[in-house]
Amino acid sequence: AHRPVTAQAPHPGSTQTGSSQAIPTETGQTATGQTATGQTATRLDETTLVARAQDGDLDSFGQLVDLYSGPLFRLALRMLDDRAQSEDVLQDTFVQVWRRLHLLDQPAAFPKWIYQIATRQTLNVLRTRRRHPDEAIDPIELTRQPTPPTQDDDPSSVVEGQEMASALQHLESELPTDLRLAWVLHTHHQRTYAEIALITGASEPTVRGRIARARKRLAEGMTPWR
Repeated sequence: AHRPVTAQAPHPGSTQTGSSQAIPTETGQTATGQTATGQTATRLDETTLVARAQDGDLDSFGQLVDLYSGPLFRLALRMLDDRAQSEDVLQDTFVQVWRRLHLLDQPAAFPKWIYQIATRQTLNVLRTRRRHPDEAIDPIELTRQPTPPTQDDDPSSVVEGQEMASALQHLESELPTDLRLAWVLHTHHQRTYAEIALITGASEPTVRGRIARARKRLAEGMTPWR
């Protein structure tokens, strides 16, 4: 599991700087009086959580952190192949979100907005790598842990499936950054072409082209597995 984001932070819009600034993730009381982390707690809709977080509600912001920590961590991990750097991206993303939340005019736009910030933080890390290519990274296995085989499973089929997943993961990691980002957002995060265009700053036709080229490269690379 990735490193949890810590508490506390000033009100949104504070001028404090530095990625070491901690972020609020306190759990408080929901509108029903139950703790936000309780199994029976009532979770507010996301737009309401954003609006309340903009007013400085720590519990609402903590629920947003809970909602987005997993997806954004996995996004960074698939792009960076490095757990520690992905944890840093996650931390820096939530710091930026908390500090700039008051600038978001439409709470309903929060999902695309936070993906924009996480994507920018991830690309910054990739740019830093290109400037310092000799820095060691911690490559890790990105595929999910395989389901333990049952007595009815053919061992050779299980091994082949794991090898195929590993091969696909390797091919994804070799895609150019722009193709890989569009592909990951579309296939692993179910973002639409329009959303990816907004997140990456590219036009929608460009996004479609990138995904098509990524799909073609991956299909060609997986030919031996057909």
